[in-house]
Amino acid sequence: MHTLWKGAISFGLVNVPIRMFAATEDKDISMRYIHTKCGTPISYVRQCLHCESDVEWEEIARGYEYEKGSFVLFDKEELDTLGGEKTKEIKIVDFVDLEEIDPIYFQKTYYLAPGDTGANAYSLLMVAMKNSGKIGIAKVTIRSKSSLAAIRVYNGCLCMETIFYPDEVRAVQQVPNLPENVKVSEKELEMAQMLIDQLSVPFDPTKYTDDYRENLLELIQKKVAGEEVKVTPQQPTANVIDLMAALQASLEAVKPKNEKEKPAAKTKTTKKKTKEKVKETV
Repeated sequence: MHTLWKGAISFGLVNVPIRMFAATEDKDISMRYIHTKCGTPISYVRQCLHCESDVEWEEIARGYEYEKGSFVLFDKEELDTLGGEKTKEIKIVDFVDLEEIDPIYFQKTYYLAPGDTGANAYSLLMVAMKNSGKIGIAKVTIRSKSSLAAIRVYNGCLCMETIFYPDEVRAVQQVPNLPENVKVSEKELEMAQMLIDQLSVPFDPTKYTDDYRENLLELIQKKVAGEEVKVTPQQPTANVIDLMAALQASLEAVKPKNEKEKPAAKTKTTKKKTKEKVKETV
């Protein structure tokens, strides 16, 4: 793993030297834009429209547009001093229960490993947090970006989730067309809850796969091998207007296999007809 950041976790007067690693990786398949006429990849350049020339990174500053066409400029050193980047500290300010944090606040996860001299302090913090059942809420600055973070124990490792500040989470009142007076049919509600019960299983992340990525990789291999690729037209999704019918059909679809295969019970009428047919045959 590549070390993204070095610093320390602090809680009270205790400092725990750590190294940070990305806990997740983006497996999206990257593609480049190609000029179809000649097959050449299209490149993007940093260009100044006023000077009509390419611009090197050394000539670029960060700017904030405070009014149309007017900017105030900042260099990297100015922004670093504002964010406290040089302190390289993940400062735990509170300990809370994980259940108190709604998942909407979580951004990205990082693994934290002990630094070269921090194994004892690292182990102490990890065991103490695990025994308490609490997670730490911390402040951290990474690449001039200040963020809140949650420090917790995961599979014998300290990990850090960056989390949004409250004013970065949009209010649900901004979402259009939300129902105001929620009313549902008791029968529909009962069937919906039955459907939820039928689909409820223990969470196993290994059962879920990225179908789009797997299909795309297969398509890439076929094209590389020069095979002819036929695209199957996508079937239109049925627009089910009858909610009860949709719920009933959904319940039928998720019924256990043995229930689906049970033979229908014979009625008295069916038995009577069967006997009459036997007599006629005799």
